[in-house]
Amino acid sequence: MKSSSLQDLFILELGDLYDAENQLIKALPKMAKAASSEGLRAAFEEHLEKTKEQAARIERIFADLDMSAKREKCKGMQGLISEANDLLKKKLNPEVQDAGMIGSAQRVEHYEIAGYGTVRTWAELLQNRQAVDLLEQTLQEEKDADEKLTELAQQINVEAQAPEEGGDEEAEMKRRAKAAS
Repeated sequence: MKSSSLQDLFILELGDLYDAENQLIKALPKMAKAASSEGLRAAFEEHLEKTKEQAARIERIFADLDMSAKREKCKGMQGLISEANDLLKKKLNPEVQDAGMIGSAQRVEHYEIAGYGTVRTWAELLQNRQAVDLLEQTLQEEKDADEKLTELAQQINVEAQAPEEGGDEEAEMKRRAKAAS
């Protein structure tokens, strides 16, 4: 599609966000499984459900435009997810890995906040009130997710910084006890 108007650009960027959300729907279960912190795991699982709703909102916007939802490859999200996967391959101490996953997840949230803020503004200029409302709802959810990650980081980052007490076996037992609580 040759983009020659703001409406065309709006549609292209909606497709990019739609692809980004679908990439996250595949990535979040892996991140939840890798989390040693129960709070972080729950946050990823909760955000997976929100992400499914966000993808459905984009489908609704496309339907309101009398179009089927079309995905435009989101290379930015692809890169962010690839970096998160690289982190998981490093086999870090569980608390350190959790801290890294929070950082990766916040990069994703900031990327989405920028994208949703942009398309919401374009929807306002295009006088598409329905899209504005749906995009604003998603934008607020992304901001809330970022805030929740910040709250989790306040505890997890401290745990990641704390030197392991005792030998590796004792540290592992303490980690498991913490994860179980």
